[in-house]
Amino acid sequence: MERHAQFSITIGALGIVITLIGLFPGIIGLEAASGIGVLQVLVTLFGFSLLYTGAYVFAKLEFFADMPATLAQNIGIRLTLTGLLIAAAGGLADVLGFGSHPITEDTRPLLGNLQAITFVGGILLASLGVVIYAWFGPPPKDDAEDDAPPGEP
Repeated sequence: MERHAQFSITIGALGIVITLIGLFPGIIGLEAASGIGVLQVLVTLFGFSLLYTGAYVFAKLEFFADMPATLAQNIGIRLTLTGLLIAAAGGLADVLGFGSHPITEDTRPLLGNLQAITFVGGILLASLGVVIYAWFGPPPKDDAEDDAPPGEP
């Protein structure tokens, strides 16, 4: 089990690093243009996806190993995926054609205020899904029930 924990923590840490590179490209020496571009949004989404994947693998294999997933955990996974989809739609709205800054030959896609709020809201919704997954797992097997004589509750 220890290898699974190390692997999931490594995936989560890699997700954090990639997210930071997407948000602040200057930390690895890349020249950042004004505003937040499409590539930054895509790299940030990829980083958050890795982070959430690492969190789910860690929670499943360390806390809930050999236990079936509960309905609340399934809802948590779907909430995370929905949050990532909302963040992607908000961050890539100009590229997808429904943003407030239409793409022309002279301009590039730009992350506007409403799009940024949608992006952050989607990430927060996805984070809530991870928390729901971890909190509402199946209860641990109680050892006291196994030791009770037959016929006594």
